[in-house]
Amino acid sequence: MTISESEKILLEKYIRLAIEEDQTDPAGKIPTGDHSALSSIGANKEGKAKLLVKSEGILAGVDLAKIICDAFGGDLILEQLMEDGAAMKTGDIAFFITGKERSILGAERIILNCMQRMSGIATLTNSYSKLIAGTNARLLDTRKTTPNFRVFEKWAVRIGGGHNHRFGLYDMIMLKDNHIDYCGGVAKALLTAKNYQEANKLNLKVEIETRNLYDVKDALETGFCDRIMFDNFSVENTYKAVELVSGKVETESSGGINKETIRSYAETGVDFISVGALTHSSVSLDLSLKAVI
Repeated sequence: MTISESEKILLEKYIRLAIEEDQTDPAGKIPTGDHSALSSIGANKEGKAKLLVKSEGILAGVDLAKIICDAFGGDLILEQLMEDGAAMKTGDIAFFITGKERSILGAERIILNCMQRMSGIATLTNSYSKLIAGTNARLLDTRKTTPNFRVFEKWAVRIGGGHNHRFGLYDMIMLKDNHIDYCGGVAKALLTAKNYQEANKLNLKVEIETRNLYDVKDALETGFCDRIMFDNFSVENTYKAVELVSGKVETESSGGINKETIRSYAETGVDFISVGALTHSSVSLDLSLKAVI
Protein backbone atom coordinates (compact mmCIF):
# COMPACT_ATOMS: atom_id res chain seq x y z
CA MET A 1 0.00 0.00 0.00
CA THR A 2 1.34 3.42 -0.98
CA ILE A 3 2.64 5.72 1.73
CA SER A 4 3.22 9.45 1.39
CA GLU A 5 6.61 11.13 1.41
CA SER A 6 5.88 12.57 4.86
CA GLU A 7 4.94 9.14 6.19
CA LYS A 8 8.13 7.61 4.76
CA ILE A 9 10.23 10.24 6.55
CA LEU A 10 8.49 9.46 9.85
CA LEU A 11 8.85 5.71 9.34
CA GLU A 12 12.57 5.92 8.65
CA LYS A 13 13.07 8.22 11.64
CA TYR A 14 11.22 5.81 13.93
CA ILE A 15 13.20 2.81 12.69
CA ARG A 16 16.51 4.58 13.33
CA LEU A 17 15.38 5.45 16.84
CA ALA A 18 14.06 1.91 17.45
CA ILE A 19 17.44 0.39 16.51
CA GLU A 20 19.19 2.94 18.72
CA GLU A 21 16.79 2.22 21.60
CA ASP A 22 17.63 -1.49 21.37
CA GLN A 23 21.38 -1.17 21.07
CA THR A 24 22.47 2.05 22.80
CA ASP A 25 22.53 2.98 26.49
CA PRO A 26 21.30 6.61 26.64
CA ALA A 27 23.58 7.30 29.60
CA GLY A 28 26.56 5.97 27.69
CA LYS A 29 27.70 3.75 30.58
CA ILE A 30 27.38 0.45 28.69
CA PRO A 31 29.14 -0.26 25.36
CA THR A 32 26.87 0.06 22.32
CA GLY A 33 25.67 -3.06 20.53
CA ASP A 34 23.57 -6.22 20.56
CA HIS A 35 25.80 -8.08 22.95
CA SER A 36 23.66 -11.23 22.87
CA ALA A 37 24.26 -11.62 19.13
CA LEU A 38 27.84 -10.30 19.23
CA SER A 39 28.76 -12.87 21.86
CA SER A 40 27.22 -15.89 20.13
CA ILE A 41 27.06 -15.31 16.35
CA GLY A 42 29.98 -14.94 13.93
CA ALA A 43 30.27 -11.56 12.19
CA ASN A 44 29.72 -12.90 8.66
CA LYS A 45 27.53 -15.92 9.42
CA GLU A 46 24.55 -16.08 7.05
CA GLY A 47 21.16 -17.44 7.98
CA LYS A 48 17.43 -17.50 7.27
CA ALA A 49 14.28 -16.83 9.30
CA LYS A 50 10.54 -17.03 8.67
CA LEU A 51 7.71 -14.83 9.87
CA LEU A 52 5.31 -17.36 11.41
CA VAL A 53 1.64 -16.45 11.93
CA LYS A 54 0.16 -17.64 15.23
CA SER A 55 -3.20 -15.81 15.12
CA GLU A 56 -6.13 -15.40 12.77
CA GLY A 57 -6.78 -11.94 11.38
CA ILE A 58 -5.61 -9.40 8.82
CA LEU A 59 -1.88 -9.23 8.12
CA ALA A 60 -0.32 -5.77 8.29
CA GLY A 61 3.26 -4.53 8.21
CA VAL A 62 4.90 -6.62 5.46
CA ASP A 63 5.85 -3.51 3.49
CA LEU A 64 7.13 -1.97 6.71
CA ALA A 65 9.27 -5.06 7.35
CA LYS A 66 10.95 -4.41 4.00
CA ILE A 67 11.84 -0.87 5.11
CA ILE A 68 13.18 -2.18 8.43
CA CYS A 69 15.34 -4.73 6.58
CA ASP A 70 16.68 -1.95 4.32
CA ALA A 71 17.76 -0.06 7.45
CA PHE A 72 20.35 -2.79 8.08
CA GLY A 73 22.49 -1.62 5.18
CA GLY A 74 21.95 -4.37 2.64
CA ASP A 75 22.55 -7.20 5.13
CA LEU A 76 18.96 -8.49 4.81
CA ILE A 77 16.76 -9.67 1.94
CA LEU A 78 13.02 -10.22 2.43
CA GLU A 79 11.22 -12.85 0.33
CA GLN A 80 7.52 -12.00 0.49
CA LEU A 81 4.87 -14.75 0.49
CA MET A 82 1.82 -12.80 1.73
CA GLU A 83 0.65 -9.24 1.17
CA ASP A 84 -0.58 -6.60 3.58
CA GLY A 85 -4.34 -6.93 3.95
CA ALA A 86 -4.34 -10.69 3.42
CA ALA A 87 -6.47 -12.88 5.67
CA MET A 88 -4.05 -14.94 7.74
CA LYS A 89 -4.42 -18.06 9.84
CA THR A 90 -2.26 -19.89 12.35
CA GLY A 91 0.64 -21.64 10.63
CA ASP A 92 0.92 -19.28 7.65
CA ILE A 93 4.36 -17.99 6.71
CA ALA A 94 4.25 -14.33 5.65
CA PHE A 95 7.85 -14.02 4.45
CA PHE A 96 11.42 -15.25 4.77
CA ILE A 97 14.41 -13.08 5.66
CA THR A 98 17.90 -14.11 4.60
CA GLY A 99 21.20 -12.46 5.42
CA LYS A 100 23.61 -11.95 8.27
CA GLU A 101 22.28 -13.64 11.36
CA ARG A 102 23.31 -10.75 13.62
CA SER A 103 21.21 -8.40 11.50
CA ILE A 104 18.24 -10.79 11.49
CA LEU A 105 18.34 -10.82 15.28
CA GLY A 106 18.69 -7.05 15.42
CA ALA A 107 15.64 -6.57 13.21
CA GLU A 108 13.55 -9.30 14.83
CA ARG A 109 11.88 -7.49 17.71
CA ILE A 110 11.36 -4.23 15.82
CA ILE A 111 9.57 -6.08 13.03
CA LEU A 112 7.46 -8.11 15.43
CA ASN A 113 6.50 -5.22 17.70
CA CYS A 114 5.32 -3.17 14.71
CA MET A 115 3.60 -5.97 12.80
CA GLN A 116 1.78 -7.43 15.80
CA ARG A 117 0.35 -4.03 16.68
CA MET A 118 -0.47 -3.14 13.08
CA SER A 119 -2.11 -6.50 12.40
CA GLY A 120 -4.32 -6.08 15.47
CA ILE A 121 -5.46 -2.67 14.27
CA ALA A 122 -6.03 -3.86 10.71
CA THR A 123 -8.07 -6.82 11.98
CA LEU A 124 -10.30 -4.65 14.18
CA THR A 125 -10.72 -2.06 11.41
CA ASN A 126 -11.68 -4.78 8.96
CA SER A 127 -14.39 -6.07 11.31
CA TYR A 128 -15.88 -2.57 11.65
CA SER A 129 -15.67 -1.96 7.89
CA LYS A 130 -17.67 -5.09 7.15
CA LEU A 131 -20.45 -3.90 9.46
CA ILE A 132 -21.11 -0.78 7.35
CA ALA A 133 -20.64 -2.40 3.94
CA GLY A 134 -23.29 -1.31 1.44
CA THR A 135 -23.84 2.10 3.04
CA ASN A 136 -22.29 5.40 1.95
CA ALA A 137 -20.56 5.92 5.30
CA ARG A 138 -16.78 5.78 5.44
CA LEU A 139 -14.96 4.55 8.55
CA LEU A 140 -12.40 6.94 10.06
CA ASP A 141 -9.73 6.66 12.71
CA THR A 142 -8.88 9.44 15.19
CA ARG A 143 -5.82 10.99 16.86
CA LYS A 144 -6.24 8.57 19.79
CA THR A 145 -2.97 6.91 18.84
CA THR A 146 0.26 5.89 20.56
CA PRO A 147 2.68 8.87 20.69
CA ASN A 148 5.39 8.55 18.00
CA PHE A 149 3.68 5.46 16.57
CA ARG A 150 0.80 7.21 14.80
CA VAL A 151 2.09 6.69 11.26
CA PHE A 152 2.12 2.90 11.76
CA GLU A 153 -1.32 2.82 13.35
CA LYS A 154 -2.92 4.95 10.66
CA TRP A 155 -1.24 2.85 7.97
CA ALA A 156 -2.75 -0.25 9.60
CA VAL A 157 -6.22 1.35 9.52
CA ARG A 158 -5.91 1.80 5.75
CA ILE A 159 -4.75 -1.80 5.35
CA GLY A 160 -7.84 -2.93 7.28
CA GLY A 161 -10.17 -1.03 4.94
CA GLY A 162 -10.66 2.18 6.93
CA HIS A 163 -9.75 5.77 6.14
CA ASN A 164 -7.56 8.26 7.94
CA HIS A 165 -8.90 11.40 9.58
CA ARG A 166 -6.40 14.26 9.97
CA PHE A 167 -2.89 13.11 10.79
CA GLY A 168 -1.96 15.87 13.22
CA LEU A 169 -2.85 19.35 14.40
CA TYR A 170 -1.31 21.00 11.35
CA ASP A 171 -3.28 19.57 8.42
CA MET A 172 -6.84 20.60 9.30
CA ILE A 173 -8.74 22.98 11.57
CA MET A 174 -10.93 20.90 13.86
CA LEU A 175 -12.90 22.90 16.40
CA LYS A 176 -13.93 20.62 19.25
CA ASP A 177 -15.89 21.25 22.45
CA ASN A 178 -13.04 22.96 24.31
CA HIS A 179 -12.23 25.28 21.40
CA ILE A 180 -15.90 26.20 21.14
CA ASP A 181 -16.29 26.80 24.88
CA TYR A 182 -13.16 28.94 25.02
CA CYS A 183 -14.43 30.98 22.06
CA GLY A 184 -17.94 31.40 23.44
CA GLY A 185 -19.94 29.29 21.04
CA VAL A 186 -20.06 27.63 17.63
CA ALA A 187 -20.58 30.82 15.62
CA LYS A 188 -17.73 32.69 17.31
CA ALA A 189 -15.38 29.74 16.94
CA LEU A 190 -16.06 29.45 13.21
CA LEU A 191 -15.72 33.19 12.63
CA THR A 192 -12.44 33.28 14.55
CA ALA A 193 -11.11 30.38 12.49
CA LYS A 194 -12.16 32.11 9.27
CA ASN A 195 -10.33 35.29 10.25
CA TYR A 196 -7.25 33.28 11.23
CA GLN A 197 -7.12 31.54 7.85
CA GLU A 198 -7.47 34.82 5.99
CA ALA A 199 -4.80 36.55 8.10
CA ASN A 200 -2.35 33.69 7.57
CA LYS A 201 -3.26 32.98 3.93
CA LEU A 202 -4.25 29.39 4.72
CA ASN A 203 -6.77 27.18 3.00
CA LEU A 204 -7.27 24.33 5.45
CA LYS A 205 -10.46 22.32 5.72
CA VAL A 206 -12.55 23.23 8.76
CA GLU A 207 -14.56 20.80 10.86
CA ILE A 208 -16.76 21.83 13.77
CA GLU A 209 -18.00 19.56 16.54
CA THR A 210 -21.64 19.94 17.54
CA ARG A 211 -23.31 18.64 20.67
CA ASN A 212 -26.98 19.14 19.77
CA LEU A 213 -29.24 20.18 16.93
CA TYR A 214 -29.02 23.86 17.91
CA ASP A 215 -25.26 23.72 17.37
CA VAL A 216 -25.83 22.16 13.95
CA LYS A 217 -28.15 25.02 12.99
CA ASP A 218 -25.59 27.59 14.22
CA ALA A 219 -22.83 25.96 12.18
CA LEU A 220 -24.97 25.96 9.05
CA GLU A 221 -26.09 29.57 9.50
CA THR A 222 -22.57 30.80 10.20
CA GLY A 223 -20.97 28.81 7.41
CA PHE A 224 -17.18 28.68 7.10
CA CYS A 225 -17.01 24.94 7.68
CA ASP A 226 -16.50 21.94 5.43
CA ARG A 227 -17.71 19.25 7.81
CA ILE A 228 -20.01 19.09 10.82
CA MET A 229 -19.41 16.42 13.45
CA PHE A 230 -22.34 15.08 15.46
CA ASP A 231 -20.73 14.20 18.78
CA ASN A 232 -22.53 11.65 20.96
CA PHE A 233 -25.81 12.10 19.06
CA SER A 234 -28.44 9.40 19.33
CA VAL A 235 -29.32 7.59 16.11
CA GLU A 236 -32.64 9.43 16.06
CA ASN A 237 -30.99 12.84 16.35
CA THR A 238 -28.39 11.87 13.76
CA TYR A 239 -31.21 11.31 11.25
CA LYS A 240 -32.51 14.80 12.09
CA ALA A 241 -29.05 16.35 11.83
CA VAL A 242 -28.36 14.75 8.46
CA GLU A 243 -31.69 16.09 7.23
CA LEU A 244 -30.84 19.58 8.54
CA VAL A 245 -27.48 19.61 6.77
CA SER A 246 -29.08 18.24 3.60
CA GLY A 247 -25.77 17.79 1.78
CA LYS A 248 -24.55 21.37 2.25
CA VAL A 249 -21.38 20.14 3.96
CA GLU A 250 -19.87 16.78 4.92
CA THR A 251 -21.18 15.07 8.04
CA GLU A 252 -19.50 12.86 10.62
CA SER A 253 -20.76 10.83 13.56
CA SER A 254 -18.49 10.31 16.54
CA GLY A 255 -18.53 9.38 20.20
CA GLY A 256 -19.05 5.97 21.75
CA ILE A 257 -19.98 4.22 18.53
CA ASN A 258 -19.28 0.49 18.73
CA LYS A 259 -19.85 -2.70 16.76
CA GLU A 260 -23.41 -3.00 18.03
CA THR A 261 -24.43 0.51 16.94
CA ILE A 262 -22.26 1.42 13.95
CA ARG A 263 -24.62 -0.02 11.35
CA SER A 264 -27.53 2.05 12.68
CA TYR A 265 -25.45 5.23 12.42
CA ALA A 266 -24.26 4.35 8.92
CA GLU A 267 -27.85 3.94 7.76
CA THR A 268 -28.71 7.54 8.76
CA GLY A 269 -26.89 8.80 5.66
CA VAL A 270 -23.94 10.31 7.53
CA ASP A 271 -20.80 10.61 5.38
CA PHE A 272 -18.18 9.53 7.94
CA ILE A 273 -18.08 7.61 11.20
CA SER A 274 -15.00 8.03 13.39
CA VAL A 275 -14.09 5.30 15.88
CA GLY A 276 -11.23 5.88 18.31
CA ALA A 277 -11.32 2.23 19.33
CA LEU A 278 -9.64 1.23 16.06
CA THR A 279 -6.31 2.38 17.46
CA HIS A 280 -6.76 2.64 21.23
CA SER A 281 -8.57 -0.65 21.87
CA SER A 282 -7.17 -3.14 19.39
CA VAL A 283 -5.35 -6.27 20.57
CA SER A 284 -1.95 -7.13 19.11
CA LEU A 285 -1.85 -10.40 17.19
CA ASP A 286 0.69 -13.16 17.79
CA LEU A 287 3.53 -13.42 15.25
CA SER A 288 6.99 -14.94 15.58
CA LEU A 289 10.24 -14.71 13.64
CA LYS A 290 11.79 -18.16 13.75
CA ALA A 291 15.19 -19.34 12.56
CA VAL A 292 15.12 -21.72 9.61
CA ILE A 293 17.70 -24.44 10.25
